Amino acid sequence: MTEPISVALVDDQSLFRAGIRMLIDSQADLVFAGEAENGHTGVELVRSVRPDVVLMDVRMPELDGIEATARILAEADSSGHPAPRVIVLTTFELDEGAARALHIGASGFLLKDSQPEFLLAAIRSVHSGSAVIAPGATKALLAQMGQSARTREPIEFAALTEREKQIFVLAASGMSNSEIAQKEFLSEATVKTHVSRVLSKLGARDRVQLVIYAYEHGIAG
Repeated sequence: MTEPISVALVDDQSLFRAGIRMLIDSQADLVFAGEAENGHTGVELVRSVRPDVVLMDVRMPELDGIEATARILAEADSSGHPAPRVIVLTTFELDEGAARALHIGASGFLLKDSQPEFLLAAIRSVHSGSAVIAPGATKALLAQMGQSARTREPIEFAALTEREKQIFVLAASGMSNSEIAQKEFLSEATVKTHVSRVLSKLGARDRVQLVIYAYEHGIAG
C-alpha cells in the first residue's frame, strides 16, 4: 500500500489552519503532519516531522514565508534529507513575495481562496514532481519579478540537444508530460527522461524553475 502524502501547514491565521487541517484529514491519501503559526516554528516543524509537502503562507510575523522556505530548502540540501515540496500561499495574485519564493525553490504558488479541489490537486501534483502556479498568474507574476530577456543564449542552454530544447520550451509553457508526449509523438516515459535531463543540465529544481529560467533568458515559447 502506498504511504499517504504528509502535509504540514505554516500560517498565522488559526481559522485558516483549522479549515486546511479538516480538508487534509478528509482525504484517504493525505495525512496532516502538523501546523505552525510563523516562519520560525515552521522551520522547526519541518525539521521535526519531515513532511512531503509544506503549505507556506507568504506573509507572517517574526519570520515570513520566503525566508522560512529558504531555510527549509537550505537545511535539506546540507543534511542530505529529501527536500519537502513547498507551495506558497498568498491573498494577492500579484505578490512579489510569492515570486521570490518560487525563485529560491518553492514548487508552487496558490491563492488562499483557491477551490479546495484545486489545492488538493496541487498537493498531489507537486508531490509527484510537477509544479503549480495559480491559474492565470504565471506571466503577471514573472513580470512582477522585473526580469528582462537576455540577448545571448546561456552556455548551459546551448549544451542541450535540439530535442531537449524543444521539450524545455513545451515544459516551460506549462504543458504536462502527457500533453508533450501527445504533441511530439513520444511516450510519457521518454518525455519524463528528457525533462529530467533538462532539469539536471540547467540546474533547475522543478518545472517552476524552468518557467522562471525561460523568462529570465527570453526563451519562452
